[in-house]
Amino acid sequence: MTTDGPPAVGGRVEALTARVLPDRMTITRLDPPVDGRAGVAVFEKRGPLLLGRALIAVRADGDVARVLWLEDVHLAGLPPTLTRVVLRPVLAGMAALALRAVRRELRDAGRAA
Repeated sequence: MTTDGPPAVGGRVEALTARVLPDRMTITRLDPPVDGRAGVAVFEKRGPLLLGRALIAVRADGDVARVLWLEDVHLAGLPPTLTRVVLRPVLAGMAALALRAVRRELRDAGRAA
């Protein structure tokens, strides 16, 4: 994943979805966690293949973090209603893999400390 700088509204993010699809996004909302409320980031997906929005909210809950990851994504050039249905299980699987990778990194960082 690459960014054009520190996270900020208007910032650009580029990732490889499923390690093959370029996924270009712009941050449209970025609220840090405050007083027990979740931190929220909203990304507008700008293509070239995936369009739509993604929201990620993270809230501390004792010694763990609770993550809410929502996506409303469709393929560029095809009817959104059709491609949303097709993409739903694929995106759910990719989100699960991404969250496992984050959990592994945090666990490894805890061991190194």
